[in-house]
Amino acid sequence: MIAPTQSSQTYSLTDYFDLDTTADTRHEYLNGTIVPMTGGTPNHNRIIRNLCTDLTLGLRGQACEVFVADQRLWIPQRRIATYPDVMVIEGALAYQSGRRDTVTNPVLIAEVLSQSTRDYDQGDKFAAYRTLPSFREYILIDQYRYQVIHYVKTGDKKWTFQEYDSPDEAIALVTCSCHLPLLELYDKVEFERIEPTELTTD
Repeated sequence: MIAPTQSSQTYSLTDYFDLDTTADTRHEYLNGTIVPMTGGTPNHNRIIRNLCTDLTLGLRGQACEVFVADQRLWIPQRRIATYPDVMVIEGALAYQSGRRDTVTNPVLIAEVLSQSTRDYDQGDKFAAYRTLPSFREYILIDQYRYQVIHYVKTGDKKWTFQEYDSPDEAIALVTCSCHLPLLELYDKVEFERIEPTELTTD
């Protein structure tokens, strides 16, 4: 996905659904702005596949269900429609009013970070997700190295933070009883070297 850009044209939510349900590519809706979403890298897809596999196996027998990148999420307080990389919903699905293709009640969301979306996923998008009453756990997965950032809600406006950066570690999920070993999460991922930004001085 690309980070949101500003547009001078404002679209209604109906305009967005008319476009997104018939288009060949997915789009985000950001309070009147429609943003096209690009495809991911092979590593991005490998991580999503590995995460979904581990979650599906780990949550077997629990009242939780895993959804991947083509499931739309509606965030009413921010008027945002988006497609998280992975979501877990506990119990029955809650839908946006009048629709059966857009959910509103994830307990866990995971995003695979890219260079273009890293700041958005950790900043404004996380802030928007936090307005969802059901949302209690957030996982940010770096696709360029072993690094996972794990947030867990512990109270009203209170979140704990845990970082994992070793293949020998495993993420212990709180919203559902499941462990995610980093070695499995990064299975078949081929890390690419990211050149540091050149610094200049005046």
